[in-house]
Amino acid sequence: MKNVFLILVMLLFTFVNTSSTYYGDILMYRGEYSPVFMKRADLEKSVRFQQGKRALTNPGKIYCKPPYIYINERYKGIHVINNTDPAHPVTEGFIVAPGCMDMAVKEHILYLDNAVDLVAFDLVAGKVCQRVKNVFPEPIAPDNSYYYGIKEEDMVIVEWKRNQ
Repeated sequence: MKNVFLILVMLLFTFVNTSSTYYGDILMYRGEYSPVFMKRADLEKSVRFQQGKRALTNPGKIYCKPPYIYINERYKGIHVINNTDPAHPVTEGFIVAPGCMDMAVKEHILYLDNAVDLVAFDLVAGKVCQRVKNVFPEPIAPDNSYYYGIKEEDMVIVEWKRNQ
């Protein structure tokens, strides 16, 4: 019976030791992914349109509002593709939006998530026309783990990177 108890304690210690790390007064989850933070002030200035093509490396949702197709690049922003000629689609640019995972379009306004904020982006003017702060919870990791550490008050999780 003593051996069974000792084995259980060792297993528990092994589990606790591999699933979290203690740094002073910060307990941080050590899963398959680690959070990427951005200052709130930088987040609020981050959404913008960039001309030209950008590599599609981690595509997410697709939204079609003829003649355009919008493809989400997970956690990075949205590719804007002119599909007037479906045989020859033209990438017009990329809307940079850290933490972006979803979008919708109504008339000429693109609604997107910018990490925890809801942003209305005017597609004609090419700029943010409205921001509603703290509408969404911070994104969770692809493996459904959460960040349990202490973070500075003005920081927001905008992405999760796979640990090496």
